Amino acid sequence: MKKIRKISLLLLLIGCVSMVNAQATERNTSPKSPKWVSDKGFWVIETNIKTPRHSIVHFYTNEKQHVYQEQVDNVVLNVKKRRTLMKLKRVLDKVMYEWQTNDVVEDQKQLIAVLGKK
Repeated sequence: MKKIRKISLLLLLIGCVSMVNAQATERNTSPKSPKWVSDKGFWVIETNIKTPRHSIVHFYTNEKQHVYQEQVDNVVLNVKKRRTLMKLKRVLDKVMYEWQTNDVVEDQKQLIAVLGKK
């Protein structure tokens, strides 16, 4: 009878430890966001299917406060390309840095400088 109690207690202890370990690994394996996603804010592209070479890019803080907008002409912004997404992130980070230091983004045409014309 004592052996059965010891074995059941041991199995119960092993079960509890394995459950705690499984829960700890679930918390640590949160999904990572892609590299082109900024933690400082986000951007929205406003475009028309009939005029793809004319776009307006809006930059927002995480609190959805509009910070900056820029009109882009004669450039097609293909958001399926990683290179374009990384360039948009770079401009967003630069705009957010200026916004946090000065509360105003003074330098215009930042996106055009990063994208460049082909």
